[in-house]
Amino acid sequence: MTFRPAALIAAAVLVLISALSVSGQAKVAFGGLKADTTLPVEVNAENFAVDTATGNAVFTGNVRVAQGEMRMAAGEVRIIYAPDGNAIQSMIASGGVTLTNAAEAAEATEALYTIDSGVVVMTGNVLLTQGGSTMSAEKLTIDLKSGTGQLEGGVRTTFVPAAKN
Repeated sequence: MTFRPAALIAAAVLVLISALSVSGQAKVAFGGLKADTTLPVEVNAENFAVDTATGNAVFTGNVRVAQGEMRMAAGEVRIIYAPDGNAIQSMIASGGVTLTNAAEAAEATEALYTIDSGVVVMTGNVLLTQGGSTMSAEKLTIDLKSGTGQLEGGVRTTFVPAAKN
């Protein structure tokens, strides 16, 4: 997908202004954070532990997750496997989370990524950067399949208008 910062920022600001005046929430486009959720998930970390009682795994220390062009970094990532144990159901990242792809990045205290639905819910001091513009909130929900998302809770934005020639 082609990233068009000026159009994306203008659209995001218009949506933000109308959404904030009604509900205190903002829906925005996340074209750069759109991802193919069917691709393999690769995890790298300093440490790895498996809890045989629950069947879950925990990666700690400089954790890096990659799925296609999407990248996530965190202090810890807990892997929750599907009941049959053959697939990852979700990942819970904590310890400062950064999600990046193309020219967009989102930071938060924690994130829950549900693999099948392709939804990432980031919470706690969320900061979204799109080009030179930023948005902050307490919660960001991103649908990676559609490239759309919603900011909630104390939404604030700073945007850089497009340069005039």
